[in-house]
Amino acid sequence: MKNKAVVFGLGLIGGSLALELKKRFGWHIIGVDLNDVHAQKALDFGIIDEIGGLEAVKEAATIVVAVPVNYAPELTSQVLDLANEDALVFDVGSTKENICKNVVKHSKRVNFVAVHPIAGTEFSGPEAAIYNLFDGKVNIICDRELSSNESIEKTLAVFDALNMRTIFMGSVEHDKHIAYVSHLSHISSFMLGKTVLEIEKDEKNIFDMAGSGFESTVRLAKSSPKMWSPIFVENKKNVLASLDEFIKNMNQFRDFIANEDTDALEATMKETNYIREILKGIKK
Repeated sequence: MKNKAVVFGLGLIGGSLALELKKRFGWHIIGVDLNDVHAQKALDFGIIDEIGGLEAVKEAATIVVAVPVNYAPELTSQVLDLANEDALVFDVGSTKENICKNVVKHSKRVNFVAVHPIAGTEFSGPEAAIYNLFDGKVNIICDRELSSNESIEKTLAVFDALNMRTIFMGSVEHDKHIAYVSHLSHISSFMLGKTVLEIEKDEKNIFDMAGSGFESTVRLAKSSPKMWSPIFVENKKNVLASLDEFIKNMNQFRDFIANEDTDALEATMKETNYIREILKGIKK
């Protein structure tokens, strides 16, 4: 049993984790996905060793919940109900407050670790799963004090092996910060893409005239709507606060342009250039 893991959700993150657990640990991976086509593809691609169902958690030492965030809380409770007393259960969703609240009174709460590996691409499905997706990236563990030391140590062993740097924070704090640095960037990318599609009806012009700046800015607009819609709703309070601030800044910037206030435009952009120094520090 100690060499068996069950992975729920076989898309980019779940599939990539399954690949890594096979490669780096040599574990036998049982994959579970509501989409039968995805499950079969994951098996055909060698991402998993077999297709299973919920009952498979009884056989596993490690269970990974990598489903959309609106399904994760209920599924995690069901998994904890069936999991062995010494099993490790962790989720990898982009929102943490709701799932942590949902399992806080579960008798096996200490077996659960709320995890957010900040890694990914704009692609989705089993086809998107890749080795080394997590190398050099940051992993967040939330509400550490509610998990047992053993569960934390097991989780760190996994993500250390994936060459990730782990930090700790509260689930409420996590959702607040991630709304600004991740969720808002996806919204702005989607809306930039939507705006261009509405204004520029000639697709050839978009293809011919789009430079690297446009391409990099709208890259996230290729992300899965089925994954991101629930994330925005689950983290609604923080996403709306970040959107309000973003819209305020956009309206102010528009006013500067309308009033031909080049001094204000330059000052605003110069002040914002500081983000470059912050990101340098993150990459070190």
